[in-house]
Amino acid sequence: MVAELRRLSPFDPDHMPEEILLTEAFHRRFPDLPQVACFDTAFHHNLPRVARLLPIPRRYEAQGVRRYGFHGLSYAFLMEELARCGDQAATKGRVILAHLGNGASLAAVRDGKSVDTSMSFTPAAGVPMSTRSGDLDPGLVWYLARTEKMNDKQFNEMVNFQSGLLGISETSSDMRDLLERETQDVRAAEAVALFCYQVKKWIGAFAAALGGLDTLVFAGGIGENAAPVRGRICDGLGFLGVKLDEKRNAVNEGVISAPASRVAVRVIRTDEELMIAKTVCQVLGLGCKKQEGELNYDTRHTHCGTARPQTRNSEPAGMDPASGHEDRCAHS
Repeated sequence: MVAELRRLSPFDPDHMPEEILLTEAFHRRFPDLPQVACFDTAFHHNLPRVARLLPIPRRYEAQGVRRYGFHGLSYAFLMEELARCGDQAATKGRVILAHLGNGASLAAVRDGKSVDTSMSFTPAAGVPMSTRSGDLDPGLVWYLARTEKMNDKQFNEMVNFQSGLLGISETSSDMRDLLERETQDVRAAEAVALFCYQVKKWIGAFAAALGGLDTLVFAGGIGENAAPVRGRICDGLGFLGVKLDEKRNAVNEGVISAPASRVAVRVIRTDEELMIAKTVCQVLGLGCKKQEGELNYDTRHTHCGTARPQTRNSEPAGMDPASGHEDRCAHS
């Protein structure tokens, strides 16, 4: 496995080398302990070819240059939760998943399968994030090389660690800080506005790709907790059938769409660690134990993880008024 991960390292130089070192350290300390690699791209593995292709010379596709997408562990969990909550769109419908956190992306899902996603060959693509730029004009590489003498390493540093909310606001990469400062600092206000605008634009694009929309899900630290951000993103999406219940949105309820909304809008607390634990148990044939409606695992989360069954305290569950099912989506 480690040899294969080394072969893939050029695709992810920011994360893979450290994960390999951690894998090797675990192996030295626990040589008989099985390790399982859980790829965040797996959910998008079977993207339609038209969504996978990048519009550059075809020879690069043979080298593995394509849209991969990320946040797959989160998206897999969200789709399982949708099904558990009784949302029929999880298996037969059109869903847009918005994982909005320090890293942010969206996925378009039809009949339970990913058909497009905003991140691409790397996690730097798509919507602006805390410190990542999101999509940029590639001509900037040549422009900054000529005017700033910026080399490839410096450009990579800029778009991954100096851009996004931090780059626009010049003060913070944390949405909470920016929301607090937006009335006094135009830079903070513009950073929030840009983020909301770009997420809204991707929702519109994915709704077009899906031919409509049945369910919209917000997850991640911003998506689960920032009611003003959700409200601004959804404002103007009435033409898609999106209508929020302001009171429900303000308290981060599991279902925040108004009764008259044609689109169900949900807030679900994602759980990538649980998906890693489930995958490990499935691969190793460990089985799993259920208690109070939840799977119980202890996880060591490195994306190359080990797991053993253990009691896990379940969070208090609420009732989803739309489905009548017990719904921990209500807790954010």
